[in-house]
Amino acid sequence: MMGLILSRRMRIILALMLAFGLLAFLPMRVALGLAGLERLGVAAREVRGTVWSGRIDQLMLGEMPMGSVRAGLSPLSLLMGRARFDIDRTAGLPDDVRGALTIGPGRIGIDDVTGAVPLGRSFAPLPIGSLLLEDVTGWFAGEKCGHAEGRVRARMAGQFPGLNLSQGLSGVATCDGDALLLPLVSQSGMEKIALRIWRSGRYSAEMRVETADPTLAGALGQAGFATVGNAQLLKVEGSL
Repeated sequence: MMGLILSRRMRIILALMLAFGLLAFLPMRVALGLAGLERLGVAAREVRGTVWSGRIDQLMLGEMPMGSVRAGLSPLSLLMGRARFDIDRTAGLPDDVRGALTIGPGRIGIDDVTGAVPLGRSFAPLPIGSLLLEDVTGWFAGEKCGHAEGRVRARMAGQFPGLNLSQGLSGVATCDGDALLLPLVSQSGMEKIALRIWRSGRYSAEMRVETADPTLAGALGQAGFATVGNAQLLKVEGSL
């Protein structure tokens, strides 16, 4: 029996159809692995669905629990040479979140994230319970912070003696050398937290309280603060 002879054009068309078919039904869990999002500290209990419409159960970013989210690969970003996984956890609740995890040549980070990110005890003994993000984008180029923007508010899960931080601390994300910096300030301006995060997941968080009150200084000293001039300083370091 004579073999089927295909023209070069037809072979190209068939190859493209095969590639499209494989991509169209590519499982989300395989796509996440191929994208290398574990370099962002991404982990999950279970991943279901296709690359275009999937669900990630118990998504974790390092030690930060994101809950269960819907996820899908953005075709437009893929044409631009980047893998952007749009995530959505919206149920009309205060902790709703939406945005994207993006990875591409020389770039890895988050894009356009709005919502609440619970922190648990990630920055203990600083009592930062969660971060409220508003259109926050931050990515690293190699080991350096390439770009950061968007407003961030830190909600406190506890209080230090003598301080009223019920309104939290807020600021705008920016780059500080290799690190992504969140410079957070209270409404009074007397309390500040400088939170720096590096590409490796290492972080440092420095809380500074300006006060000339010896009683407050003493109470903060018992909580681990050190006296630096007219300020009380607490610094913690770790890895997400």
